[in-house]
Amino acid sequence: MARVYNFSAGPAVLPEEVLKEAADEMLDYRGTGMSVMEMSHRSKAFDTIIKEAEQDLRELMNIPDNYKVLFLQGGASQQFAAIPMNLMKNKVADYIITGQWSKKAFQEAKKYGNVKAVASSEDKTYSYIPDCSDLDIDDDADYVYICENNTIYGTKFKELPNTKGKTLVADVSSCFLSEPVDVTKYGVIYGGVQKNIGPAGVVIVIIREDLITDTPLEGTPTMLTYKTQADADSLYNTPPCYGIYICGKVFKWIKKMGGLEAMKAHNEKKAKILYDFLDQSELFKGTVVEKDRSLMNVPFVTGDADLDAKFVAEAKAAGFENLKGHRTVGGMRASIYNAMPIEGVEKLVEFMKDFEAKNK
Repeated sequence: MARVYNFSAGPAVLPEEVLKEAADEMLDYRGTGMSVMEMSHRSKAFDTIIKEAEQDLRELMNIPDNYKVLFLQGGASQQFAAIPMNLMKNKVADYIITGQWSKKAFQEAKKYGNVKAVASSEDKTYSYIPDCSDLDIDDDADYVYICENNTIYGTKFKELPNTKGKTLVADVSSCFLSEPVDVTKYGVIYGGVQKNIGPAGVVIVIIREDLITDTPLEGTPTMLTYKTQADADSLYNTPPCYGIYICGKVFKWIKKMGGLEAMKAHNEKKAKILYDFLDQSELFKGTVVEKDRSLMNVPFVTGDADLDAKFVAEAKAAGFENLKGHRTVGGMRASIYNAMPIEGVEKLVEFMKDFEAKNK
């Protein structure tokens, strides 16, 4: 069977050549006589896999030496608790709410200290990024928190907030490795890998060393203490070995494609094709303020729930999978991560034009 065009928000499309390479190595990884799924995380072969993966990620993102890279489990959602547990010295934090995930992170953090929302776009269904140039940041805030790209709502911070000198923590799950990033502007960057980098089951945390403490909040589980994980080089317990192996292959694929500058150009080109069509369409409309549009997630609607459902069904029959919008907002959403080829977006737009002509 031919591969479909998979517009899923995550787990999402992976580079075909990575999948083929993994398939070739499934039964015998480089002469070991076994799959990576079967090998000890303490083995020499796996030690090389995880160290190479970290090195390639450091090169791609220009991660400075005073930042640790951790390959962890529990998804991004587990970090909603780990971050306040490890970073809340003063038990104060400020959150910017731009969607469901930052709201969930905010609600989780409230269990651990005095947490306030200093900006929100909830008033307009998170269809824009609020002005974050002069926020009321608490003098005692341990950190300021954002979700940088909002998968459900299709918005992206194009400028980072002015944190007034406080540590910035960012969930980058759905824009990870989609464009160059200045790691030094953040205290912590983290994200689940299942959108742009690998299979579900791995979360990568990039954390400045001075934020790794011996004394997290009382009651912090050993496994959620960053120092535990950093001191053990992500091998305190059995890590998600196979997921890390695939991430490593994707890092090499991105390097081969030209790195993050090339990825950004590739992603901008794809997004432009879709947004240009939405901007001139008489049937379909994008739902996001133009200046805040994500390159990764493009939500759109017809304005008629029945027509939306018809479109999703017909698109699926034509080989365009997972275009239904998130259950909380309805409509449609095309997630066009790094591994989505330009041809996939071009064919989707052709299909949308045809659907519009028949349903106007």
